[in-house]
This record gives sequence, C-alpha cells and structure tokens, in this order.
Amino acid sequence: MGRAFEFRKARKMKRWGQMAKTFTRIGKDIAMAVKSGGTDPNSNSRLRALIQNAKAANMPKATVDNAIKRASSKDQEDYKEMVYEGYAQHGIAVLVECTTDNTNRSVANIRSCFTKCGGSLGTSGMLDFIFDRKSVFKIANDGKTDIEELEFELIDFGAEEVFLDEETNQINIYGEFTAFGTLQKHLEEKGIEILNSDFERVPTDTKTLTEEEAADVEKLIEKLEDDDDVQMVYHNMVIA
Repeated sequence: MGRAFEFRKARKMKRWGQMAKTFTRIGKDIAMAVKSGGTDPNSNSRLRALIQNAKAANMPKATVDNAIKRASSKDQEDYKEMVYEGYAQHGIAVLVECTTDNTNRSVANIRSCFTKCGGSLGTSGMLDFIFDRKSVFKIANDGKTDIEELEFELIDFGAEEVFLDEETNQINIYGEFTAFGTLQKHLEEKGIEILNSDFERVPTDTKTLTEEEAADVEKLIEKLEDDDDVQMVYHNMVIA
C-alpha cells in the first residue's frame, strides 16, 4: 500500500517546490478547515494538523495567523473541494483534487488539459475502484522506536501500515480515511511529534508503462499541476 506508492513523494515535492504554491495550497486548506470547525486549533483537529504541515513547509507563523484570520472574515472566498476523474493516454487513471471558488472555471480548465494531452475527462466516481483514500501521518524516527511494536499498537486506532521511509528517515503511518482524528489524537496523547499529516489517494491497481509512454502521461500531469485550482494529482502509472 503506502510503501509501494511512496514514489509519489517526488512528484509532490516537485509540485510543492515553489514556495508560493505551497503556501497557497495550505492557505486554502486552512480556509476550509476554519469555515467548518472554527479558528481554535485546540478544538479543530484538522486546523491543528494543517498548522503542523505549515510549520514543516517553513510557512511563517505570521502567514498562518493571517490565513486563519482571513478565513474567519466575511470577505473570505467560499472554497469548494472538487474531484475530477479521467484517463490519460495509455489507459492511465488520473484523479485531480481541486479547491476552487469557481467550479465552472475549474472544470473547463481540467477538461481542456485532458483534451490537449490526448486524454478524456470522465464522470464522478468512475475511479472509485482504483483509488482508496487514506490517512497518512509522518513522524520523526528517533532511532529508538520499534516500528513493528508501533504498528501493532496503532492497528487498534485504524492504522493499516507503518514503515520507515529510508529516504527521509521518517516513519510513515497509513490508515483508514475515517481514522484520521483517532490516529491524530492517539499520537498527540503519546507525545509523538507529527511532522506532517494529510489524506492521500492510493491506487489499488497499477499499470506499467515504458519511459516513452510515461512521458505522454507526464505532460498531462504537469499541465494539471500548473493550474492554480489544483491541489493534488494522483495516478496509477508505474514506469518500467
């Protein structure tokens, strides 16, 4: 599951490599978290998680505070989360998460990207059988944690897989989508520092392409990621 698809990390870092886009993404997430759960991170677990993510992304505290303040004002845009699904060339499934204040603009832009890159935008829910939504937590590896023991402990709280990412030297915890709050609460009560937490779409079925075929799909993914409304792009491509 999580271990097999950590290759997406490289794409995320490329997407988030530009600091302005990173801050914009987190700012939109904060706006929606505040709208749904209020401005107090002590009682709003999603906002608390986003503040942790902002810290990990080196987002200035003043910028975070301003984002929370704007989110609670009447002038804040009313963002909506939208998910668009389709197929790229060579039968690769592509799922696009957007946060937008104009759904007509977003769907038109996403459809244009698919069309220009030889793909096709589909209907909502068509890829439900390919992607599972998971809760993901990244915690520090202190060198003393018994990962197998930690996994056994966290299973009772909704965890499904716990492993060490040797590239980042962080411990990754993948769990059920609905277990986000339960896992977050348990980790915090244990005094374990959460470096990053989020939701991810993990493909349950993949398709292997040659490097030449993958390049065709990359064009679509890069075009989608350049759109300001796009938060994340997922796919089920594996390169041979």
